[in-house]
Amino acid sequence: METIARPRRQEDRGIQYDIKSPMRFLFAGQLQHIILLACLLPGGIYLALPALDGATWLGITDSTWFYVAILVAVVHQIVGWFVLRMQLVFSLFTRLFGRYDLAVWGGIFFLLFILRPISVTALGLADFGSLEPLRGLQIVLGLILLVPVVYTGWSIERYFGVPRALGGDHFRPQYREMPLVKEGAFKYSSNAMYTFAFLLFWAIALLTGSRAALAAALFQHAYIWVHMYCTEAPDMQVIYGKYSEPIRG
Repeated sequence: METIARPRRQEDRGIQYDIKSPMRFLFAGQLQHIILLACLLPGGIYLALPALDGATWLGITDSTWFYVAILVAVVHQIVGWFVLRMQLVFSLFTRLFGRYDLAVWGGIFFLLFILRPISVTALGLADFGSLEPLRGLQIVLGLILLVPVVYTGWSIERYFGVPRALGGDHFRPQYREMPLVKEGAFKYSSNAMYTFAFLLFWAIALLTGSRAALAAALFQHAYIWVHMYCTEAPDMQVIYGKYSEPIRG
């Protein structure tokens, strides 16, 4: 089938595409996103509830930290959908910020990104030790999981590049024209950032021995794949010339 999304303008200020139904594409995959989120939220809460007994860290209860960790993840991914789709469809950030568009998005992204492990760590400290027994094994497994996390971070910096990881192909033609990365962690998974980097949350949960943090880690890791399939996959189809109607949602 002939594609309906092609580059309309490629220059230093960004990329725009001719999309037959811009508003429809803006929400492509988001009905599925909402449905999957509605399934994941009760599951995460159900797994965490037995450990949420009112213990505190910095005077804030474990239940509050749990819901903060969940909320930060949801806000982060909704903001990611909105910014990258609006940039892809309307070049919104380029129109607003010119050549600083990617830098502005990077600031927003990293603020929310950093809050994710911070909130899970705070939850783990509030709920410290609820994941019993075998604390020694938990610590060993947590340390082991940090190895692929660090390796993936190094691979992103060494082979992939932070701007590209931020969604640079939504902003600049040169990122769209780069070949697939097959070195470092990307040698083992083309989605190494989602597959390996999110093991950080599991490591935090195991190192703090927190059942509630483990539930939050499960939610975070499952939810990032929702972003992959419901938001990023349709974007990639447009950027790399494979998007054709209909896409539902």
